[in-house]
Amino acid sequence: MAEGVPMQGNQATYVDSHSEEEDSKPEGVERESTSEASGTDTKKRIFSKELRCMMYGFGDDQNPYAESVELLEDLVLDFITQITLKAIEIGRPGRVQVEDIIFLIRKDARKYSRVRELLMMNEELKKARKAFDEAIY
Repeated sequence: MAEGVPMQGNQATYVDSHSEEEDSKPEGVERESTSEASGTDTKKRIFSKELRCMMYGFGDDQNPYAESVELLEDLVLDFITQITLKAIEIGRPGRVQVEDIIFLIRKDARKYSRVRELLMMNEELKKARKAFDEAIY
């Protein structure tokens, strides 16, 4: 019983200090957290439509849970951020080049082959557009 009393006291102290902390916050702090939440929502809408379609294509429900889409969005944004920061470190300062991204993913065979495939497809599309534009004029 002696052990249970301090725990309850600590819990009560934590709750009291936590509630006092919330009460002593100036209004501006609460507004910042509200604006941060709305800023996060704006960021989360970057890929949400595409992620919902991809999730449906991979077998999820046509309208997946918003929490699932948000989690996946966070993971995608974290991956993009990490790769970009690493690419800035290894490449020319302040510039991200395709070669830097390829260098970073060279050991992951699936990502490497997909990037190569997309780059080749991009080149083919450029050539086709150029040929199409020349045919029109």
